Amino acid sequence: MQEILTRAGCFVAIIIIGYILRRIGFFREEDFKVLSKIVLKITLPAAIISSFSGKEIDPSMLFLCLIGMGGGLIYMGLAYLLNRRKSEEDRAFAVLNTAGYNIGNFTLPFVQSFLGPVGVITTSLFDTGNSFICLGGAYSVASLIKKSSGGNPVKKIAQSLVKSLPFDCYIIMTILSLAHLSLPSALTSLADIIGNANAFMAMLMIGVGFQLSGDREQTGMIVRILGVRYGIALAIALGCFFLLPFQLEVRQALAILAFSPIASAAPAFTADMDGDVGLSSAVNSFSIVCSIVCIVIVLAIVL
Repeated sequence: MQEILTRAGCFVAIIIIGYILRRIGFFREEDFKVLSKIVLKITLPAAIISSFSGKEIDPSMLFLCLIGMGGGLIYMGLAYLLNRRKSEEDRAFAVLNTAGYNIGNFTLPFVQSFLGPVGVITTSLFDTGNSFICLGGAYSVASLIKKSSGGNPVKKIAQSLVKSLPFDCYIIMTILSLAHLSLPSALTSLADIIGNANAFMAMLMIGVGFQLSGDREQTGMIVRILGVRYGIALAIALGCFFLLPFQLEVRQALAILAFSPIASAAPAFTADMDGDVGLSSAVNSFSIVCSIVCIVIVLAIVL
């Protein structure tokens, strides 16, 4: 338990450091976009390659990908419905900043520490499905909502996914794992070094972007998003743990994964969509705090 609290506290501390550095002028507001590009195009893809390297996947476990994707689709649908009377920009913001899970930067280290290899494989497969949502799917849908553009929405979502470097890495590494193939050791060693920086860079990015105006509308948006998020997370966790026909370690991992924070890429995608980065970073930061509390409670119950 102490290890969980220590790691979670470190994540929060890095967010605070990023916020303080921006407040004292070390980082400027425009530096957020630079940090987000580093995360989305360098450290996150490297972390994906590193986490998959050397792992073989049983095809029967691919059902876990659907669970990871299904959770994101549920969040996107509810976010849209609950904000259907608001402006297109608010609906787009809610869809983008409610869906997706922060697995690689946050939950995976906990699973590695407490559930072992089975938990890691479960997490990787869950995150593969999740990547369809958080690394392009939610952004594509949000862009369509905001721009109200015509054309084939499925085609536009597919194009956005293909252009997402982290998503491409997930697909390639999943195929290689199923085919029992591996990348050259020199490449995986490089990915290990770069990927180790991903958690730090993602949390620092969130801290640099954190900003609240303090008005009631922002507070209400945060409360609505997190209320939907963790209410559904509780239902998903209970369903996965008590109803699915998997071994105990898999069900334990799924119960933990359900309470993962909102995807750390959401603020970066919000910036790319010219949305409210400060509010997005605030939602993301508060979701991390909520997830710390929830995951600690889940670990105490299921282990």
